[in-house]
Amino acid sequence: MRPLFRDAPWAPLSYDPLADRPREDCAVFGILGTADAAAHTALGLHALQHRGQEATGIVAHDGDRFIAHRDQGHVGDVFSSPRVMDRLVGDAAIGHNRYSTTGESNPRNVQPLFAELNLGGVAIAHNGNLTNAATLRQDLIRQGAIFQSTTDTEVILHLMARGSGRMVDRLVEALTEVVGAYSLVLLTRQKLVGVRDPHGVRPLVLGRLGDAHILASESCAFDIIGAELVRDVEPGEMVVITREGIESFRPFRPVAPRPCLFEYVYFARPDSIMAGKSVHEVRKAIGRELAAEAPADADIVVPVPDSGVPAALGYAEGAGLPFDLGIIRNHYVGRTFIEPTNEIRHLGVRLKHNANRAVLAGKRVVLIDDSIVRGTTSLKIVKMVRDAGASEVHMRIASPPIRYPCFYGIDTPTRAELLASRMGVEGMASYIDADSLAFVSLDGLYRALGEPGRDPANPRYLDHYFTGEYPIPLVDEEGGTRARQLTLLREAG
Repeated sequence: MRPLFRDAPWAPLSYDPLADRPREDCAVFGILGTADAAAHTALGLHALQHRGQEATGIVAHDGDRFIAHRDQGHVGDVFSSPRVMDRLVGDAAIGHNRYSTTGESNPRNVQPLFAELNLGGVAIAHNGNLTNAATLRQDLIRQGAIFQSTTDTEVILHLMARGSGRMVDRLVEALTEVVGAYSLVLLTRQKLVGVRDPHGVRPLVLGRLGDAHILASESCAFDIIGAELVRDVEPGEMVVITREGIESFRPFRPVAPRPCLFEYVYFARPDSIMAGKSVHEVRKAIGRELAAEAPADADIVVPVPDSGVPAALGYAEGAGLPFDLGIIRNHYVGRTFIEPTNEIRHLGVRLKHNANRAVLAGKRVVLIDDSIVRGTTSLKIVKMVRDAGASEVHMRIASPPIRYPCFYGIDTPTRAELLASRMGVEGMASYIDADSLAFVSLDGLYRALGEPGRDPANPRYLDHYFTGEYPIPLVDEEGGTRARQLTLLREAG
């Protein structure tokens, strides 16, 4: 059987062709009321693999005890052994896919986390980022708390341990002390609980499979197990599921919802439904807006696969241009073991993408991608398309320029590393060697979501990547606490 924890952290591999991308946050899944709950959870996590590929874990409850298995790696590797799955028995389970945004890549940070409180055991899985976690952590340590991980999620468990009342009451009490973005699933001996922060930054949906109730980050996790989407868990809502049914509570002070705009641009799977909207159709609508705002005199529209495909379909439709696959993605390459010499770094993007010369040669190409972060990948892809014989390359981006980092659960570079924070559009076009470059406007992005545009007085979505407006206080950042905390964690190994 694969060990629960290895002695050393999972070694980071040398070259990451996805480094010039906003990194996915995490995925959560929970189910109560069906046999083989852990197997359903593993399948759900497999469908949510795109949201976190560093580590995965499941905690199940068999009516008497909690059983956990957590490890670093993909879902298909960690839960491939029958010996592992045979241990995870019971009609209730929660699971998590991790991409670390807070806390280093380390086996002790793999979720779901589990703790024995005086009321009994509780497991928790978290998508998002608490912006006052380092401040709370320092206070708790001064009071005698002993932390087993460096992830912000453990702060919630410590706050619950010091609370009073029922487990759900303790959770509410703990969450009134935290600041930030969270979609949580918790499992106790008798209950499955889902809760979304008052702004609703990270997604959480409710589903049903026969008599079983399910919580997940995205609806695509329901499709894989034949479950139906019931509805979104609303911002600020807590859903408590027992074997007798569901109760819904709104225990927090209401604020204006601000779901993350980038879920629609890039993070969510295109076959998911969010807030009643098809992610695929929204991305096509973004492409149509982009075609109206930034037409190009060209012969063909080509997506940067896979995330650029729906927007490219919409652009081609809006511009009246043919769509074709001028770039082919290799789906079986992640990171490579090859030593990162300068030559290998230069060739690295070809591990994931290869130009389709028969489509590109002699063509004026509109190249569609979802975003530009550092710009290094765009530079290499434009060169690849030119080397394949394209006569012109016009880059069109299905999001506004990313000028500001995220502190709410998405791993983005620092502002100094973001290309759009250092250059205007013309400078960026020159940097990536495109004949022209254009981004969809922020109003265009809102229109693709069915809004008349962005209302500056009351924005409907979290769009800080583009505006620099952070509606949730950045407590640790503003106080310098997070930097000091990270230094202490590095010194501690």
